[in-house]
Amino acid sequence: MNGYLIPANANRGKLIFGFFRPIDLIVFGSGIGLTLILLLIFQNSLSSGAVALGVLAPVLITGFLVLPVPNQHNIMVVIGNIYRFYFVDRRKFVWKGWCCLDGKEDEQ
Repeated sequence: MNGYLIPANANRGKLIFGFFRPIDLIVFGSGIGLTLILLLIFQNSLSSGAVALGVLAPVLITGFLVLPVPNQHNIMVVIGNIYRFYFVDRRKFVWKGWCCLDGKEDEQ
């Protein structure tokens, strides 16, 4: 039958550093790159808190997206799964059987 038992952490060997997919590092790297560019542009006005937060926003947002989550891969995967569940693959399940009245009241 050739049924092999695969351990739960077998896919971690395919990931970079055991946590990241290549797209995760690309997204986070682009956030770091954009933040560095913004730091160079706004270096004279970083004393303002709003400007400093705006400059750091790309790295904070992309860092949050690649943050690992239990029972999922990361926040990006969770958001993608939620989007697919509610907007792309939404199915209507019709429940029938001995415990369902099919929307009609019992006329007895």
